[in-house]
Amino acid sequence: MASLLNIGLTGLSASQAYLNTTSHNIANAATPGFHRQTVTQEARDPQYSGGAFFGTGTGVTGVARSYSQLLEGQVLSADSRRAEYAAYSQFISQLDNVLADADTGLTPALNEFFGALQNVTSNPTNVAARQALLSSGDTLSARFRTLDGRISEIAEGVETEMRSTLESINGYAAAIAELNERMVISRTGGAGSAANDLLDQRDQAIAELNRLVKVSTVEQRDGSTSVFIGSGQSLVMGNRAKQLELGDQLDENGRSMITVRANSGVVEPLAESLVGGGTLGGLLAARREGTASAQRSLGLLATTLATEFNSQHALGLDLEGRLGGDFFRIGGVRVDPSDSGLSVRIDPGQVSSLTGSDYSLRYDGAAFQLTDLATGNAVPAAQMQLVTEADGSTTIRAQGLVFTGARSTLTEPAFVYPTRYTAGAIEVANRDPRAVAAAAPVLASPTRGDGSSLRIEQSGLLSRGSAAAGTELGLPALKYTFNAVDKRFELDAAAPGAAGWPATLAYDPATSAAGESFTLEGPGGVRLELKISGTPAANDVIALADNKGGVADNRNAALLGALQTDKLLFGSGGQATATLNNAYAQLVAKVGSKTREVQAGERTQTSLLDQAKASRDAVSGVNLDEEAANLVRFQQSYQAAAKVMGVAQRLFDEILAIAR
Repeated sequence: MASLLNIGLTGLSASQAYLNTTSHNIANAATPGFHRQTVTQEARDPQYSGGAFFGTGTGVTGVARSYSQLLEGQVLSADSRRAEYAAYSQFISQLDNVLADADTGLTPALNEFFGALQNVTSNPTNVAARQALLSSGDTLSARFRTLDGRISEIAEGVETEMRSTLESINGYAAAIAELNERMVISRTGGAGSAANDLLDQRDQAIAELNRLVKVSTVEQRDGSTSVFIGSGQSLVMGNRAKQLELGDQLDENGRSMITVRANSGVVEPLAESLVGGGTLGGLLAARREGTASAQRSLGLLATTLATEFNSQHALGLDLEGRLGGDFFRIGGVRVDPSDSGLSVRIDPGQVSSLTGSDYSLRYDGAAFQLTDLATGNAVPAAQMQLVTEADGSTTIRAQGLVFTGARSTLTEPAFVYPTRYTAGAIEVANRDPRAVAAAAPVLASPTRGDGSSLRIEQSGLLSRGSAAAGTELGLPALKYTFNAVDKRFELDAAAPGAAGWPATLAYDPATSAAGESFTLEGPGGVRLELKISGTPAANDVIALADNKGGVADNRNAALLGALQTDKLLFGSGGQATATLNNAYAQLVAKVGSKTREVQAGERTQTSLLDQAKASRDAVSGVNLDEEAANLVRFQQSYQAAAKVMGVAQRLFDEILAIAR
């Protein structure tokens, strides 16, 4: 009877274990990270009796959780990518809304500015029209600054979110380290078996951490899990966790660097390239590819507009007959560190070669290394023009910039930001409407003989040389007479101030009647442009002189207005390929395309995550209907085991009754 009683008791214990585990599953059906648990059992060793082996009941060997490392890995991968796209989308969408808005974007302000310039071209003596041009210039400058400020606000929002994310990462890392310690203790007290609920808690903490930054894990023999982020940077080792911070140290792009603080207190920078995935990866991408890129591109527009407009404005005359000054002010190129000994300026003749990138420049002992920070690629030496100056310094012309510095001071990299901060600093420099240089400084007039069809199609100033803004050009009266025999215009060298100017201008009516342009360079670096056409008669005269009293002249205003449709940016093969409006449209399209790409990626990863979760939950999830059926089944098993014990009790009572 004792064996029968023991068999019933083992069945009762096993059924009790099943009932407890099933109840535990039901209670935790909605617990995040919980994996369904099942009891494992096996038959006890049989006993030999009466020529046969008889069973002795059952024994519970443990409680296993339903877990598939493959399916869990698929969920973690999809969730990390989804979180990355979601964080990126949050901020790139804001950037897209700012740039693409039909009312607050740059295009309306550009059109208004050039519309006001057209009014000055139509009536160059109208002071009210000139004042309206200055006001629209202020509006355009303010729009640049507003857009730049809004981009900066989005960038600050990204950094604020990064700090919050890093704090959460540190919290989960500390929780995993604590769970590692508890896991080791539980394995010691559990004969090498880990507590399933602790495993679930740790896996859930790793899943939450993975949502913030992509992680990889390695199981250790003592039951702890080592956690690594990015390309192998350790975050949790045993019961010790490192801390991630957004420090005050800036990288070469002028952005706050992520640092790692070890348990010893040592702080080391963590390269962005070593971090990816999760919310943090999305925020880093938004900062790197979204706000910083947009700010540089907007600054490139502001730099091009201001430089080209100022250059043409400087070649005109205001209402007082003085050479024009700067219309816009944008400040200089920023160089860090400021004590590097390097000075950088925009090359006015190569504005279309500007790329909108930031650079680092250093001398490695053998050659200068100019690196594009946006791509990480070095600028080829063939694209750099080096000149050693008399003072021993070196001037480098490359990428639309002029770098000047000494080899000895550039052994450490100097970082150059040509356009990043321009849009936030642009403003109208001119406050006097009469100082708008709408007139051309050069007046060319022909004197024709009988039968002459000589025409002057264009005349103007290409370079004012040493003449300063606010002064008169001081061009001497030049007279060129056509020599029909030698087919050339000849300068009257006896005229005052004629010395130093070209003596002849070769012009053959047979081949040049459709029009031919000449560049005349005189003393002081003054250069004139003259385009003539037609068939001149013998002794026809072209007279060149200062445009004194030319207040109604609008030729320079027309050239300024042409900048709206001229191709000024994205030089390729020495030729610009985009207008100002085209360049802004490309910026809007680029951000909009990236926004749609990121949003599509988020939708795709969300779908993949749902599928991965469904596959995992089919294995690990708690099915309440199934558990309810198990309750009934194990209740019946419990009752049956109790019945066995009852039978053993009655049999024992019968034996006792016989003895009485």
